[in-house]
Amino acid sequence: MELGWLLWGAAVLLLLHVLMELSPAVNFALRIGFYCALCLVSSALTAPVCLLVNGGRSVKNMRIIKAVLKTFKYFFGLRFEVKGLENFEVEGPAIIVSNHQSILDMMGLMEILPDNCAQVGKKELMYTGTVGLIIYLGGVIFINRKSTSSAKMVMAEVAKTMATDKVKVWVYPEGTRNCTGDLLPFKKGAFHLAVQAQVPVIPVVYSSFTTFYNPKKHLFTSGKIKVEVLPPIETKGLTSDDVSDLTDRCFRIMRETLFRLSGRPS
Repeated sequence: MELGWLLWGAAVLLLLHVLMELSPAVNFALRIGFYCALCLVSSALTAPVCLLVNGGRSVKNMRIIKAVLKTFKYFFGLRFEVKGLENFEVEGPAIIVSNHQSILDMMGLMEILPDNCAQVGKKELMYTGTVGLIIYLGGVIFINRKSTSSAKMVMAEVAKTMATDKVKVWVYPEGTRNCTGDLLPFKKGAFHLAVQAQVPVIPVVYSSFTTFYNPKKHLFTSGKIKVEVLPPIETKGLTSDDVSDLTDRCFRIMRETLFRLSGRPS
């Protein structure tokens, strides 16, 4: 009986391997399915550890979550080349802004996430099972993107928290995933927050995933991701009148860096 199950298991694995080799769509679906399953299972196993170590919701839990998620890259053959980590070493709080490409961004985030840093995410993430639980325990700040007034109230509270707890805040200013190899126009919320709190903006740029990950083409293979943490942009003395210029400046710098890291002419 046991031998029969082993033979059936081997046959299924062989069939899946053949399908993955012959069909990019099957390969993509299986790899994405494995990634999602890995996220759910690791979140379920990590949540009790966070509760035991830090007693509940705390940005300190990100150290534990980071240690677990940094192992994911080995399952998918991803390599990271990181420069500029010293630019995170600013005294006090800061706003970190980065480009947002796909569901794989979590691996890139955890590769370089500094200590005492909270991320801003959409409220819908709370309802993603064990993943929602673990990011809640990690201190992610949830925003209702459908309600402008609610989002502004949350960001006002974030400004107070940065001042009192000296935390850094990670924001995706594009507002949504964008796997085109370019940047979407930036929303100004993060830059209003930086000016309001008078804290520096630290841009972070990840090279384009399009050479190894493209949902439209059912492409998901191994690859290298270049990451660069750019020098902080000071906001001391700036007012709300300067937010548009600050946003445009950051967009230009990050877009030029994205093209350079991706080997694409600007």
